[in-house]
Amino acid sequence: MKNAKIGFGASTLVLLALIGCGGGESSAPAPAADAPPPAAAVDSSQTGSLAGVVTFSNGDDPDIVIKMDADPVCAGLHSGPVESETRLADGSNLANVFVYVKSGLEGRFNAPAEPASLSQEGCVYTPRVSGIMVGQTLKVVNTDPTLHNVHAVPSNNPEFNQAQPFQGMELERVFETSEVMIPFKCDVHPWMQSYVAVLDHPFFGVSGTNGSFSIEGIPAGTYTVEAWHELFGTQTSEVTIGAGGSTDVAFSFGG
Repeated sequence: MKNAKIGFGASTLVLLALIGCGGGESSAPAPAADAPPPAAAVDSSQTGSLAGVVTFSNGDDPDIVIKMDADPVCAGLHSGPVESETRLADGSNLANVFVYVKSGLEGRFNAPAEPASLSQEGCVYTPRVSGIMVGQTLKVVNTDPTLHNVHAVPSNNPEFNQAQPFQGMELERVFETSEVMIPFKCDVHPWMQSYVAVLDHPFFGVSGTNGSFSIEGIPAGTYTVEAWHELFGTQTSEVTIGAGGSTDVAFSFGG
């Protein structure tokens, strides 16, 4: 098929750059609530894993090329065409599917002390799809020598829109409410999209280019597991995790 193109007008870029796209907000992280007491440790002998492959039943990834030439800096960061990751497939396997335990868990789980990372690299958000925990810090970095803005549009958490006009700028945010998904965008470069899930547990994964995913250390039990894709919506499956074992689950999307 012919290449589709994603782009924007130069006048839009100039206008957004002039207004700063950030509303003058501070880059300081939002104040964190009082930390809850540590959760009880999970007995590793009573946990299992979940693994599987996500397939796509309606052909290969379309050749959708991002048109970056309206911002010469972005265009100059690449030696060749850059394809959109809206539907990233390797044959019949589908990438960027977020798979997580949706219901059935009991108890409370500690958020990691180390921050999760979201970067603006080559005028593309990386990773496209990711997950963090409630109370975990998300660090967003501009690695490009051009203006970006980090515009998160949650439904259950506060919206924010912070300009990052200089290379190396960072901001940190902590989300206090579970939400699948939070869209991130850059109003300066409208092809830039990312999706971050916020969960109150660590049992999630994202399918790779070969469609595979794995989730380790799930307490033994029966759960509803959901797979989410930005174009194709969600699918659910009931699974039983046995202690010391691995459970397989498969999801198939079509377009």
